[in-house]
Amino acid sequence: MPNRPQPHFPEPDTKHYWDGVKEGELRYQTCNSCNAVNFYPTAHCQACGSGSQAWKVSKGEGTVYTFSVVMQNRIPGFQELGAYAVAYVDLDEGFRMLTNVLVDGDPTTGVKIGQRVRVDYEKQDSGEYPIPVFRPM
Repeated sequence: MPNRPQPHFPEPDTKHYWDGVKEGELRYQTCNSCNAVNFYPTAHCQACGSGSQAWKVSKGEGTVYTFSVVMQNRIPGFQELGAYAVAYVDLDEGFRMLTNVLVDGDPTTGVKIGQRVRVDYEKQDSGEYPIPVFRPM
């Protein structure tokens, strides 16, 4: 398994998100004032600026909005992956997430725009937080 970078704490805006990942939950926020869906987790609503947000759990299913395949990478924790897909996934709950889509075989042919995907959690050799990734449904 790769050793992807891990979050560093204290990080009050994302701690609840990462605790959810450890529990196999993909968490996001909704604003209590304007009902906007917010992801990446923040202290204030990205739509109206309210500091009152509620945490929810996504069912972890969505659609590939767009993607690119990285053919070569020299960043530690990514070198051993070979070619891999970096994608924006539109989750059914209304937020977009930058992530990896993992497929068996060649990601240049195995990932498609509009493809339905589901979250999975990639355990790391070191570090306590798995990384949320997506796989075709």
